[in-house]
Amino acid sequence: MADKKTLKKYLIEFLEYLEIEKNRSDKTIRNYDFYLQRFLSWYGNDKKPENLESEDVRKFRLWLNRLIDAHGEPLKKNTQNYHLIALRSFLKYLAKRDIQTLAPEKIELMKMPDREVSFLEGADLNRILEAPMVNMKNSPKDSEILTAFRDKAILEMLFSTGLRVSELTNLKKDNVNLQKQEFTVMGKGKKSRIVFLSEQGKYWLKKYLELRKDLNPYLFISHDKRTGGQKELKSSGKKLTRNYSSITPRSIQRIVQKYAKLAGITKPVTPHTLRHSYATDLLQNGADIRSVQAMLGHASITTTQIYTHITDRELQNIHKKFHGKNRLK
Repeated sequence: MADKKTLKKYLIEFLEYLEIEKNRSDKTIRNYDFYLQRFLSWYGNDKKPENLESEDVRKFRLWLNRLIDAHGEPLKKNTQNYHLIALRSFLKYLAKRDIQTLAPEKIELMKMPDREVSFLEGADLNRILEAPMVNMKNSPKDSEILTAFRDKAILEMLFSTGLRVSELTNLKKDNVNLQKQEFTVMGKGKKSRIVFLSEQGKYWLKKYLELRKDLNPYLFISHDKRTGGQKELKSSGKKLTRNYSSITPRSIQRIVQKYAKLAGITKPVTPHTLRHSYATDLLQNGADIRSVQAMLGHASITTTQIYTHITDRELQNIHKKFHGKNRLK
């Protein structure tokens, strides 16, 4: 006898499964919900799992490819793939529960071009890391000194640790052990990993924290005079309490862009560019790709393999240096 539940009802159970059993982050669950709600709105919320066929998926792909977003642009190919990945995961969940539906392996993802990695090295890297101090010398107002030291510490931290911008903004002062030059960070999928501070990262972070006179527990905060990273709230007992906040990811993006421009770097530079620069630097100096995977917090080695252009180049150099030296000229 066919199950009477609709795909809409199974979707609710699938999202609960992601939350409880798979321990996915709130953001991941929201994304899955968005992509699958879009599919069900197109396909029909009242349809049963056993009704889904390959032809339906083909038509959905065609619809996605022709869809125009709120900005009047067609959906990017990787965004279209996210919809298909979500649907395939949903079908895998149904198959795991022995619910008759379309086999998840019937859904093939769109082939994407190899991802290009943007990173900084050499003079460009040095100039962006030095830019906050150079800029401070040009306009040494007392009100700007703390901000300059903060920005310098942020840039050094991003390059020293390879942290994602969201991981950096969530850090509190108590999280970082300056003596041991290492600390644990909570990454994607609520997985923890150890990251390491360089001597430069340790030095500038210590300098910045020594200048701080506030009680805000976050490692990096806004030094806007109006808020100072804190807001006053009235409690039920009519007492004023402080609700502290950290600097926002968007603010860090602006900081990186600001100093990239001051450093004369013409290509787009984001916090993730410094994460790529961190990984590239490790690989160019002899680190193996499995170690870099662990330090970046990648769940799969496939993700880390976007850096194979670095390892391939190093292998080529090794080949030229060591191969065929005993052959007659």
